[in-house]
Amino acid sequence: MGHNKGSRAYRRILLALGCAGIATFAQLYSVQGLLPLLARNLDISAAQAGLTISAATIGLALTVLPWSFAADRFGRVRTMATAIIAATVLGLLVPLSPNFPVLLGMRTLEGMALGGIPALAIAYLNEEINKVHAAMAAGAYVAGTTLGGLFGRLLAGPVADLAGWRVATASVSACAAVAAIGFLLLAPPPRGLVAAHGTGVRSRLAGLVPLLRNRRLLALYAQGFLLMGSFVSVYNYLGFRLEAPPYLLPVSAVALIFLAYLAGTVSSRWAASLSARAGRRNVLLGSIVLMTGGLAVTLCAPLVLILAGLVLFTAGFFGAHSIASGWTGSVVSTGRAQAASLYNLGYYAGSSVLGWASGFVFQAGGWLALVIALAVLAVLASATALILLPAGRPLPVRRPDPLPAT
Repeated sequence: MGHNKGSRAYRRILLALGCAGIATFAQLYSVQGLLPLLARNLDISAAQAGLTISAATIGLALTVLPWSFAADRFGRVRTMATAIIAATVLGLLVPLSPNFPVLLGMRTLEGMALGGIPALAIAYLNEEINKVHAAMAAGAYVAGTTLGGLFGRLLAGPVADLAGWRVATASVSACAAVAAIGFLLLAPPPRGLVAAHGTGVRSRLAGLVPLLRNRRLLALYAQGFLLMGSFVSVYNYLGFRLEAPPYLLPVSAVALIFLAYLAGTVSSRWAASLSARAGRRNVLLGSIVLMTGGLAVTLCAPLVLILAGLVLFTAGFFGAHSIASGWTGSVVSTGRAQAASLYNLGYYAGSSVLGWASGFVFQAGGWLALVIALAVLAVLASATALILLPAGRPLPVRRPDPLPAT
């Protein structure tokens, strides 16, 4: 029996993961609002500037599974603490990068360290919190991640206007260090997982097989890949559109578009709550429709309509992400960390690959071409959900007996 909603431990877990979300996502996306400035200062293209985001998310995607294996052996909280400390140290070193290739390398290492948080947070929630409240807790966690991402972007923009991108990213990492300390102080000792000792790599990899054969999980992983790729693409390249004529907005003003994240803070919790009444798949599909509608509105010329479309798009994305990530943790009865890690692998692979590749679409055809491409991704995500995800609650995945340790 996990912790009930309203208990002291329940509140501590959510507060601790909120701090972890701030430390993680503030650093991960701190340069996103600065991409036009990076492109000018480092004399690189929009797609190359987008690589500063993709490098971090590639590093994160590559390490979500190793972090989950480490957590099975050493425990969720201890592993997340190690990850958040390493990420904070690396984040403070990023502004010292002397050139673009070194910057990409440092961002990759930073992302590899950050992979230990999203890889484990949902699994930790599902193990420590009563199943009745797990979906709502997952929604609260996702809402916290939106605040972390928003904080990093809003802080970086004005500071960059005043003192450049290096001071801006250093300021975000310093604040992330404070949030990391909050996680270390607040996270209660886990009681829902007994750390596994003496389990070999072979048995751990074999444990992934039933997860990769389960079509419901594959459908959820596809949601992460397609929807996150679309989401990052919009925020990567909208700044370039708004800094160009006829808008000519400064970096500090472009940073304000990330206030749309507040819509995600609300929608992620709302979607998780609504899913109990309307069904997860229905809420997921509705969120994708909201995303696509908001994306279409951004085609309008008036700035106010672009911003309104961005708010709708952001609300839809975080609603969908809240449902998909929380659903992943409840599909399995064992191997939750690995199931969540595979979701994060797809999620951040979408951010890395699609967030970078869409830069070439934007450079070649402008905002209209980008919107059309991202709408196609939304259609693919919806079709996958309709075909592979049930309207009701999925059955747990059965894992085979582990192979002998090697």
